[in-house]
Amino acid sequence: MNEITNSVATATNSLATASVAGGLNGTVFNGLDLAVIILFAIGMIVTVWFSMRKKNESGKDYFLSGRDANWLQIGSSIFSSNIGSEHLVGLAGAGFLTGMAMAHWEMHGWIILILGWAFVPLYDRMKIFTMPEFLELRFSRGSRNVLSMLTIASLVLTKIAATIYAGDVVIRTLLNVDHINLFGHQIDVFWAIALGLAFTTGLYTIFGGMRVIMYTAVLQAPVLIFGSLCILFVGLRALGHGSLAEGWHAMLAAAGNNVHLIRSKSDPEWGWTKVLPSSAIIGFWYWCTDQYIVQRVLAGKNQQESRRGTILAGFFKLTPVFIFLIPGMIAFALTQTPNSGFSTSGDAAYTSLVGQILPHGLRGMVACGMIVALMASLGSKFNASATLFTMDFYREWYPNASGKTEVLVGRIATAVIVFVGICWVLVIKMLHSNLYEYLQSVQGYLSPAIAVLFGVGVFWKRATAPAALWSFSIGVIGGFARLAADLIMKDAKAVDGSSLADLKKHLYEGTINADQYASLVAPMKEKYGIIFQFENIHWLYWCQILFVFTLALMIVISLMTKAPDPKTVKYTWYGATSEEKAATKASWNALDVVLSLIVVGTIVLFYIKFW
Repeated sequence: MNEITNSVATATNSLATASVAGGLNGTVFNGLDLAVIILFAIGMIVTVWFSMRKKNESGKDYFLSGRDANWLQIGSSIFSSNIGSEHLVGLAGAGFLTGMAMAHWEMHGWIILILGWAFVPLYDRMKIFTMPEFLELRFSRGSRNVLSMLTIASLVLTKIAATIYAGDVVIRTLLNVDHINLFGHQIDVFWAIALGLAFTTGLYTIFGGMRVIMYTAVLQAPVLIFGSLCILFVGLRALGHGSLAEGWHAMLAAAGNNVHLIRSKSDPEWGWTKVLPSSAIIGFWYWCTDQYIVQRVLAGKNQQESRRGTILAGFFKLTPVFIFLIPGMIAFALTQTPNSGFSTSGDAAYTSLVGQILPHGLRGMVACGMIVALMASLGSKFNASATLFTMDFYREWYPNASGKTEVLVGRIATAVIVFVGICWVLVIKMLHSNLYEYLQSVQGYLSPAIAVLFGVGVFWKRATAPAALWSFSIGVIGGFARLAADLIMKDAKAVDGSSLADLKKHLYEGTINADQYASLVAPMKEKYGIIFQFENIHWLYWCQILFVFTLALMIVISLMTKAPDPKTVKYTWYGATSEEKAATKASWNALDVVLSLIVVGTIVLFYIKFW
């Protein structure tokens, strides 16, 4: 099971005991920290109040901030929405355990630039509300319905629940408490913290819509980055005995071979043939076609503001490796340093750094960053889910509904989604099983089909509606088939009690040979048969197989069916009129190009440095 899609699950498992393993003994915060948190809360309240002064009169106002967002709001909101509590903690934990292995997924600023330069002109001239709406205009209503339902289910059952659940564990660990006394009763801190934040975020999202999310992101993004930078610099100084340079070299030395990005293709988890193609496929789906992210671009005043927002987000996306992943590597190096007095376990790396090396005051700032991550991520997910329901389903059922009715339905939908998300978290807490871990794999298994649908739909005029619906449906079935195999095999053990993934790792490391591996997995292979063979395909290879298979289906069925109506060409890359092409050309200048090249150049230098 991959560490990308189940980082939340691993984080929740280890963080549940972080107060011991991470060494967070005693009081983590003092009065100064609480003062910082209170000041931040006041700033948030003022920002929310300011953003809500303008009333939402229509769906465009409520779901797209009146399409008047500027580049600063768009870029900040994209970044804030991307970084959730589970992202922060899971990424630091991955840095602790695997070094730079997950950096590929974080150095995706170049894909955000594809959104700005290639997709913004198309989305802008179509004036769509949702990504599924694009599929109806380009292909058919059926494709739109399938994507809408899948996206809503994914947001509510995985992404929203993940953020609430991870937020509970993070804040529980930081406060170093499991229960609080309320009116003489011992109450699980989950109710007071995680659900309290979910309710608060849901409340201002219900009444403020996208506009409040865009405004608060401008406050949230710098707080998140600054708080995390504190961890980076204080951690390096602690590791280097006051010297940043010595701390950096000590961290690299402790990481050893884990400092490399490009790893042997025989590596059971992070071989370059697995990681490079698959991370690009998943990244394209996430940054260019996922409603959760793209909705911020749709809210832009014009192409120039939207594109510049993606360029800013591209710069922001360069930071997670340095402010989240590298602190995890620092935590590992500290555990290897004699007499450092620092202790932690993998996914507790970030919270352990907060509780053990940060001075008071900065602890409060970092706590604000974590609260920011939770609120920004939750608010965006609430609003995206409500947008999909209202604009893809309700407006289809009631096409003559007024703008005020759309706003009312959107608010009700948001409230229902908040409630369902909280209830689903309670179900997860009661299950005490690995089901939650595997639900996180849904997006990884569904992204290839969605990436094909949008990529081919935009850049190939001959793609037909039947091809889109069939290839998309079969691609989705292929994703769920792999998910089912994961669930069936989740408790499978070899002769020695090891999992299949563990045995592959031992084989790669040379602790067992090929004959021993075959002997150990033989009973598992016999018991599960074809399911074993299916599960034996690495998830990243399965992502690539699904992509190629869906793409082939899309091409073959398109060529076998009637060519699409020539009118659909306007919904492709090639459909802009002369006036629209001129407007796009006028929306950028040399500065936009230079800034974009700086993002790409930084990524290239990063790969050269950590090759």
